Amino acid sequence: MSEYSLEIKQIVDYPRCRIYRQFVQALIADRSIRVSGGSGLYYFVVLCAYANFRTSYKRIDGISYTIYPSEWIMSMDELSQHFRTRFHRQTLAALEELQKKDLISFLVLGHGKLVKFKIRGWRRHNTILDYNAPCQKDTGFFFFPASAATELVSAGHCSEMDAVLDLWLNTVYNDPHILGSDIGPVVYLRNGTGCPLVSYAELAARWGISKATAGRYLKKMARRGYLQLTTFPGTHGTAIYLQNYLSTMFQISDIVVDKEEIAMSLGMKLELQEESALPAKVSSGSNETGSVSETNRHQIERKMRELLVAQGLPCASCPKSKYMLLPLSDDCKETVEGVPPLRQWLQLLVSCGDAQEVYRFELRLHPSGMRIDKEAGK
Repeated sequence: MSEYSLEIKQIVDYPRCRIYRQFVQALIADRSIRVSGGSGLYYFVVLCAYANFRTSYKRIDGISYTIYPSEWIMSMDELSQHFRTRFHRQTLAALEELQKKDLISFLVLGHGKLVKFKIRGWRRHNTILDYNAPCQKDTGFFFFPASAATELVSAGHCSEMDAVLDLWLNTVYNDPHILGSDIGPVVYLRNGTGCPLVSYAELAARWGISKATAGRYLKKMARRGYLQLTTFPGTHGTAIYLQNYLSTMFQISDIVVDKEEIAMSLGMKLELQEESALPAKVSSGSNETGSVSETNRHQIERKMRELLVAQGLPCASCPKSKYMLLPLSDDCKETVEGVPPLRQWLQLLVSCGDAQEVYRFELRLHPSGMRIDKEAGK
């Protein structure tokens, strides 16, 4: 029987994003995230989550309504509860703003008791089915146009919930063009650089709020378990990784990312101790000299162990595991003026006690800045 390996890639320039209805329902139920005074992104996503893919019928107060694809009908009270508006006039104002932007059209029926709305352009992004059947509202997913999200976010002040959705819609996983996306779902605001690092000032300008408010938004989202913030010193910026993204979007186990692993993936520097007063030794099992000092070798091994533990790799945290850092061939030797000689490529071997190796990794050291890149492992 043939063996296959599955690889998931998410392409950053895809014109629409997949949103699961369960995720939207979780946002509706999370009353700790504020929605008032927002840009309308949250309101539009909620309406899209209820839109039909096929024709269905709904009976309300003895009257049967035909609801076509891209439409839905609900009571004004129910919609106000989803929007978290205290008064019906506030709900109507939110609908009118979306209608002005040509995103929806709506009718108020039953002397103000019912709202029937239609998502404009629904057919361009979502498949419409010909047969008639009830449409589930708490399962499945729909496609949301990235252009609509950008338009709404750019319109003005974003609420906390708008910011959550903006980050979610701009998250990328395993795209070779985006640094750091190979180790976890990272927020990338499509600035053309391929680097996901962003500053609070950039987010403040994007969301139409102050820099302090943007920082408060992110810290609150981190406390609520929506994301993980990794801030680097100086002017580098912050990497934002979403939590529960992989289990929601791809139904696979979520990944715990480590700051050191993020730094390596983004090409950040890893500071090691100076070589001058340290003897030149290598790991046990190697008879070569002049590669990596004993102190730096232990530091590299320790950091790699931490990364493997963070990734949930079996045996990484077992006390029986043994780590050996070995140089590769002389062809990998690199000399830089003013910098002690280091071998560019190293091997990290992980074995179980005295048994044979169970994992093998290749490491690359850059003498200028002492950066470590994890290139491959098996």
